[in-house]
Amino acid sequence: MTAKQSQKQTYVSKLTLTNFRNYAALSIDLAPGAVVLSGDNGAGKTNLLEAVSLLTPGRGLRRAPYADVAREGGDGGFALHARIEGAEGEVEIGTGIVGGDNAGEGGRRVRINGAATRSAEDMLEWLRVVWLTPAMDGLFPGPAADRRRFLDRLVLAIDPGHGQRALDYEKAMRGRNRLLTEGSRDSAWFDAIETQMAETGVAIAAARAELVRLLAAMIDRLPDSGPFPQADIGLSGELEEQVATTPAVDVEERFRAALAGGRDRDRAAGRTLEGPHRSDLIVGHRPKAMPAELCSTGEQKALLVGIVLSHARLTGEMSGMTPILLLDEIAAHLDAGRRSALFSILEELNCQAFMTGTDAALFSSLAGRAQFLTVDHGTVGPTEAS
Repeated sequence: MTAKQSQKQTYVSKLTLTNFRNYAALSIDLAPGAVVLSGDNGAGKTNLLEAVSLLTPGRGLRRAPYADVAREGGDGGFALHARIEGAEGEVEIGTGIVGGDNAGEGGRRVRINGAATRSAEDMLEWLRVVWLTPAMDGLFPGPAADRRRFLDRLVLAIDPGHGQRALDYEKAMRGRNRLLTEGSRDSAWFDAIETQMAETGVAIAAARAELVRLLAAMIDRLPDSGPFPQADIGLSGELEEQVATTPAVDVEERFRAALAGGRDRDRAAGRTLEGPHRSDLIVGHRPKAMPAELCSTGEQKALLVGIVLSHARLTGEMSGMTPILLLDEIAAHLDAGRRSALFSILEELNCQAFMTGTDAALFSSLAGRAQFLTVDHGTVGPTEAS
C-alpha cells in the first residue's frame, strides 16, 4: 500500500438538495472514488458539482450570488445537506440561505452535526474541495485576477486561515479606498487601516509564496515525460518577492510605509495601487521552456490538469485528508491516452472525483471502477449499461 492509499479517503456519501438550481428536491447516495455524471447539456450536471463546491468557504465554482443559486419558482432560499465520511468518522454538513436572506456572503448559514458554526471555514476541518471547470481553460492568457483567485483557492485547501485573511484585507482595502474617494485627510484613520492591510497583506503573500514553493517541489516529482507536462510556477508581486528573503515584520513595515507614502497617488487613482491584490501567478511549460499563455489550448489544458493533480497530492500530504475533486467536462478535450492516465492518477490519489460529460462512453474504461449516474433535468439515477 502506498503512502497515498494509507490516507483515509474523504468523500461525500450522501447529498441532499432542496430548491437548488434546477433541483426541487434530490437525495442521492454516492460512492467513494470516481463518480461519473453524464447527461445532456443543461441537464444539471454542473449544478451538482456546484453543490459539492459549496461545502467549502466562498461562493463555489461558479462564484454566483447565493440568491441566484436558489431554484427559480422557489421561495428564494436553498438548502444542501451532505454526509461526509473521512478520517475523523462521519459528519453531517448543511448549508444554504433562507428565502429573504441577504444574498451576500454573510447570508449563508452553515451547520455541522446540527450545530450552527461561527463561519464557513469550519467546514475545512472535515473536507477540502478543489475544482477544474471549462471556464478555467482561459486561465493563463486571461486577467491576473483570475489567476489570483485560482491561486488563493489552492492556498485555502492547505491553509484554512487564508480565506479569513483575504476577507480581512479586502474589507480594510475597501475602507481605505472609500477614504481616498471621499478625499479624506484623516491620518489616524489611514494609519489604522494601513496597519491592518500591512499585517494581513504580508500574511497573504507569505501563504501564497509557501504554497508555490511546496507545489513546485511536488511538480518536480512528476516524470519528465508524463502525460501532463511539468509546470514552472512563480509569483509576480513585491510582497511575495520580499517575504522570500526578508523577515515578515520588516516587510510589513515597508508595505505600511509604502501605503502611507502613496496616498496622494492612490487618491488620484481612486483606489489602492499596491498590494497583494495586484500580484500574479506566473506559469510556464517546462518541457518547451515557454510561457503558458503562449502554448496551444491543448497544452494549456494539460498544464492546468497537471497543476491541479499535483496540488491534490500536496493537499493530501499536508492536511492528511484526500481532497474531493470536481472535474467538469474533463474528458472532452483530452485524448484517449491522457484520459486513461488521468483515471489512473485519480485512483492513485485515492480521492473521490466527480467527473461530468455528455457522453458516458468517454469514461468507459472506468467500468466497474466508478459510480455512473445519469442526470436528466432535475433527476439523477444509475446509468444504464449500453
